[in-house]
Amino acid sequence: MKVLTAAQMQAVDRQTIDEIGIPGVVLMENAGRGVADEIVQRFASVDSPRALIMAGKGNNGGDGYVIARHLLDYGWTVQVLVLAECDAIKGDAAVHLMALENCKGQVTFIADGEALMRALVDVGDFTVLVDALFGTGLTKPVQGINLKAVEWLNQQSSPVVAVDIPSGIDASTGRVTGSAVNATLTVSFAFPKIGQVSYPGAGLVGELVVTNIGIPAQVSGQVSTDYLLVGADEARRLLPVRNHDGHKGTFGHLLVVAGSTGKCGAAVMAAESGLRAGAGLVTLACPQSVQPGIASRLTEVMTAPLSDFRGEANLNALGHLLSLTEGKQALAVGPGLGLGKEAGDLVRHLIEDSELPIVVDADGLAALCGHLNIIERQLDRQMVLTPHPGEMSRLTGLSVAEIQADRFSVARDFAMQNGVVLVLKGARTLIASPDGQVCINTTGHAGLASGGMGDVLTGLIGSLIAQGLTAFDAATLGVYLHGFAADRLQSSFGDAGLLATDVMREIPAARQALAKEA
Repeated sequence: MKVLTAAQMQAVDRQTIDEIGIPGVVLMENAGRGVADEIVQRFASVDSPRALIMAGKGNNGGDGYVIARHLLDYGWTVQVLVLAECDAIKGDAAVHLMALENCKGQVTFIADGEALMRALVDVGDFTVLVDALFGTGLTKPVQGINLKAVEWLNQQSSPVVAVDIPSGIDASTGRVTGSAVNATLTVSFAFPKIGQVSYPGAGLVGELVVTNIGIPAQVSGQVSTDYLLVGADEARRLLPVRNHDGHKGTFGHLLVVAGSTGKCGAAVMAAESGLRAGAGLVTLACPQSVQPGIASRLTEVMTAPLSDFRGEANLNALGHLLSLTEGKQALAVGPGLGLGKEAGDLVRHLIEDSELPIVVDADGLAALCGHLNIIERQLDRQMVLTPHPGEMSRLTGLSVAEIQADRFSVARDFAMQNGVVLVLKGARTLIASPDGQVCINTTGHAGLASGGMGDVLTGLIGSLIAQGLTAFDAATLGVYLHGFAADRLQSSFGDAGLLATDVMREIPAARQALAKEA
């Protein structure tokens, strides 16, 4: 599903109005009616339903007037508080305000915070509260009377429905501009917006519903955006074909370079995940000092011992590793490989000298810190880097706070500048391509926040590349399947105590479930 910035959505509205000829007042009517229908569908089962609508002076407030009028038609008791003077309401919003007043709607105009607080004393209980203060155009902090309204809404026990986006969230980044409404339900218009699907904003949206407001297919179908929300349909489309007459050689051979003293589990999980994800063959290359122990834990994975120094593979292993790449379709490097200088030298030379599509994670990423010129020289290569925010900080020199404040721009810029697929892990993991496209993952939960999950993901993505997917498609599908496997286990495990090996073992069932939904 396409995801838009605020500016892109404004362009869609303007094209619909100016080129197609559908008046803005009609789009506002459709938007408000869509929100009202969602409210009635969810909350009308109570006796004598009541709604309080907080409306701003702009078009978001205009949507609120339409919502009020339709709820009145459904038999609701509706109170509208307009946080502005009456003469401040202009344009399409003024048209719908007049229509609401002509329908005997109860509208109160309040221009200052103290008056608002007085009006809210003893207002009673409401079935639903509606946030129609600000839409997707907000870029500065909420303040004054609107800040008081946001704070009051967040203190109530009644469900809050946000019109298009919770007030206080930057629609183009997900940043909270000082304070924002914590909604139970957000009804977005025509398309989801980046701020609704990227944290911290995504954590305040509640349930997200996208409603049709009458944007013609001629406009919506031609919308060009670099952002895609990856759901089941998009992920299913990427599943590798499994030919009935295939064999283990048909489905790819993945080479994993991983492991060191004290970090053998990472190597085991990355390698086994490669098989669980569907690769026909997986070979794990690991330091010779730990190879016997690792081999005893892996029944189906082949192992190859590497020259090592104090439990970490060293540069003397390079020739052997390059020979091991022959006949392989993909390479995964880094899980548990170690942070010593020798291991770092090996990773850098391997990246430079091998030609296989490659996934780099964990200690492999550490080897690239300060050496990004290595990947800049390989722009034609299929390469995936999978950092969490801390690793991304070390790669870029940005603070974690700076990265988290604008994950989209950071991921996209890095991928384009370095010619790699960048998987920026975290809540709503982002997958950015060298051509500027960014996919937003929709699966996963807090249970994934435990050791070893990244090792499983590395093997999974490497496996999908070995099975013939491009680096970008493999990363997109791999991240989705990783989270989907965890989601399938959530009813049993909750969001604490889930192990990486639990997710690893669920990958085949998750892949099968995704395929069967077609």
